[in-house]
Amino acid sequence: MDNMYYFEALPAPGCNRRYRLPFFKFLPLVTLVGQAPDGSDKYRGASNALCRQSTTEIHMISHSGLFPLYPTVFSQVTGLVALQTTRSGGISSPPWDSLNLGLNTMDDSGRIYENYLHLCRFLNISAEAIVTSEQVHGTSICRITGPGKVSGYDGLITDRKGIYIGILTADCYPVLIHDTRTGACGAAHAGWQGTVGRIAYKTVHAMKGAFGTRPEDCLAWVGTGISAEHYEIGNEVARQFDSRYLTPSPAGNGKQLLDLSAASRDQLLEAGIPALQLECSAFCSYRDREQFFSYRRDNGSTGRMLSLIGLRPSA
Repeated sequence: MDNMYYFEALPAPGCNRRYRLPFFKFLPLVTLVGQAPDGSDKYRGASNALCRQSTTEIHMISHSGLFPLYPTVFSQVTGLVALQTTRSGGISSPPWDSLNLGLNTMDDSGRIYENYLHLCRFLNISAEAIVTSEQVHGTSICRITGPGKVSGYDGLITDRKGIYIGILTADCYPVLIHDTRTGACGAAHAGWQGTVGRIAYKTVHAMKGAFGTRPEDCLAWVGTGISAEHYEIGNEVARQFDSRYLTPSPAGNGKQLLDLSAASRDQLLEAGIPALQLECSAFCSYRDREQFFSYRRDNGSTGRMLSLIGLRPSA
């Protein structure tokens, strides 16, 4: 039996209030996504202008139990897999419930592997085609030319079809980039240390050097991480950021609230990606506990979401 899909659209950041639209059954008049998860074009149609003006991601719900986020900025690129998983749809037990994809957690490795297989069946891709890194909160970037795992890198880039590069997070920010001219893709892990080191900017620069990427041809998305209202930091970290990303904590304890999403967004803009080709998630990993893992909220005992990007072989 075919899946039945429903969508949730959220407003772009900058609104004073966060609105949720009711779920609606898919109709051509309100088509918001270019492709079904399996890569087919059966949901292509209508205009993407509505997405750009009012949403930053589409939350797809299906009978598979998976609830990934699909950035609308990528929705018109045929054959592109670009998403961030949420915590639903897997088999892991609490506190990793349920779609935990982080092998660096204390969860059972067999369950994590089964979670990967479930996601891959949903997307109609091979688990071996997903490439991730043992992330170290640095700024080293690896050019991926084939399947496998790497270690020590927080940025991955590739121009190979059928390879899907991934970033694992649970409060840090994933950054996904696609070059519409060459087909190259980039993914970056932007925690506070990587952001200080300008990992988002450096990933665009690495794509430029490796593939001849022109920033004006790129689409980019800063995914879901911990929002500024919940990310309190001490002065040792705060002094490494420009004041425009800091707000005094309402707790009155001398600490600051840090907006990591805005910092990564600005790095992408500085790298030359046009503002209209860049979006940021409206979700918060800390606040939206039913949908996302959060290392800070859950005191380290939690799972990991996977943000994935790559072109299908047929693209």
